[in-house]
Amino acid sequence: MNDDQRRIIIKRISSYEQRGDDAQDRVPLPPINRWVALVIMIPVLALLAVLGVFFFTIFVALFSIIAVIFGLRIWWLRKKFQRSMHHTNTSRAERSATEQSSDSGIVEDAEIIEETAGIKDSKQSDAHRK
Repeated sequence: MNDDQRRIIIKRISSYEQRGDDAQDRVPLPPINRWVALVIMIPVLALLAVLGVFFFTIFVALFSIIAVIFGLRIWWLRKKFQRSMHHTNTSRAERSATEQSSDSGIVEDAEIIEETAGIKDSKQSDAHRK
């Protein structure tokens, strides 16, 4: 193949790409068709934009509601956890106070038992006397 034939093929390929796929078979469109297409497409695009904003607003509202519910749930669980920790700390403080009082030599339960036993003995002795 000589250089002239290669130039012809390259020239046809480049002219084919510039004109489009079927530039020779294409019938030229009148300008009125472009205007009709624009007149139809502008309201359609405006409607799609409004619907897009509408659905985006619904999405943001649902996301906000879910975020608030999730936040309230976490707040409630934290509050519940803090209450249980406070209760545990209070119980530990009471236990340590009881342990400290038992270490000091004061035995409260034994005193109560002795008082109860003393009352029972006095009641039994009163019953025998009658």
